[in-house]
Amino acid sequence: QVQLVESGGGLVQPGGSLRLSCAASGFTLDGYSIGWFRQAPGKEREGLTCINTRTGFLRFADSVMGRFTISRDHAKNAVDLQMKRLQPDDTAAYYCASVKYAEFGCPLNNNEYDRWGQGTQVTVSS
Repeated sequence: QVQLVESGGGLVQPGGSLRLSCAASGFTLDGYSIGWFRQAPGKEREGLTCINTRTGFLRFADSVMGRFTISRDHAKNAVDLQMKRLQPDDTAAYYCASVKYAEFGCPLNNNEYDRWGQGTQVTVSS
């Protein structure tokens, strides 16, 4: 089955860290752009970071610059999201998505992506 599956969500205290993983099954991530997004209740889906696996290009939203990193795990056919210095405002459902992207960079617009995972919940609270 061709799908993306996120894992690693959970409850973390403010200031803490969490690592999410987006694993692909049924296809290889080679040549795809992978994006991480989040959506909090009552808010629009927000693009956080993306990687173009073909060019190595990385992109970050201002809201996560310096706190979140994105990396490729070739062995697991996955893309990981390392999150540090988490705050209550980071509480949301986190999603990964993929698209075959012809350009050098990668998009943070969710409309550009055509395959989505089911999401994993991240809650930042004391």
